[in-house]
Amino acid sequence: MNQEIEFRHLRYFLAVAESLHFSRAAQRLGIAQPPLSQQIRRLEQIVGHRLFDRTTRGVRLTLAGQLLAERARGTIEKVHDDLAQVRRLGRGEEGTLTVGFSQSVIFTPLPAAIEAYRRLYPKVELRLRELVTAAQIPALLDGTIDLAFLRDGDPTDGIHITTAFREPYVAVLPDGHPLARKRILRVAHLQHQPFIFFARRMGPLAFDRTMACCQHSGFLPTIVQEAPQWPTLVRLVAAGLGVSLAPACIANIAIPGAVYRDVHSPSRTTVDIGIKSGSDKVLPQNFMRLAHEHLR
Repeated sequence: MNQEIEFRHLRYFLAVAESLHFSRAAQRLGIAQPPLSQQIRRLEQIVGHRLFDRTTRGVRLTLAGQLLAERARGTIEKVHDDLAQVRRLGRGEEGTLTVGFSQSVIFTPLPAAIEAYRRLYPKVELRLRELVTAAQIPALLDGTIDLAFLRDGDPTDGIHITTAFREPYVAVLPDGHPLARKRILRVAHLQHQPFIFFARRMGPLAFDRTMACCQHSGFLPTIVQEAPQWPTLVRLVAAGLGVSLAPACIANIAIPGAVYRDVHSPSRTTVDIGIKSGSDKVLPQNFMRLAHEHLR
């Protein structure tokens, strides 16, 4: 005979213990009274002691029954709490999510997606890491980050990449530059200008796409200075060291002495979302859904 107490035994027992009436307890549980009485007797057999004193005047808990009622309530509450937490984890409402992003992406609507995610999933610990695109790929592969927002993400084995949106380029110029008097430029206008740009190793595809944008206009720019961050690059342009081509969102960086001009060109740079291939984690999937809604 099975001597293990089942969860239903505790539920049935507590229903009787709280109502001290078998008929009312059965009605509350949605079962007939005879099966309920049978399960209580079975529980008493397993425990080895009477849990209720049954008299013509009613039902009352024995000392053993009182102790079991106290402990059973805690057990059932804990099971319910544990199941609720499991469900929250399964829905991606709890846990830890680490998101990497290239610096330029923070000047897009990504912060709005972050704010929406924090509002919808307040119990998730959201960790944000600024990394150049080239560093995000190995971080995805080794699990250091769960999700990556890449500037011109290069297709890589083991990484699934989707494009969130495409954006045009803008020219970054010193405010006293003759070209700054134009409202819209052609890329060819920059042909004989010294360029400030980031090193190719930081984002190979982003670098190559920008160079290709220039090559389509008949020249390859002369890079006279490398800059590790976009704000640094814009400050160097403001200091008169050269000009640059940047994703349109960089125009959100307001630095005295630097101006931005739209560029007439079919070339586009992309913001891409990367996740480890085959990943079925709910947390990054939830963030990706919000990000696509905001970035598109």
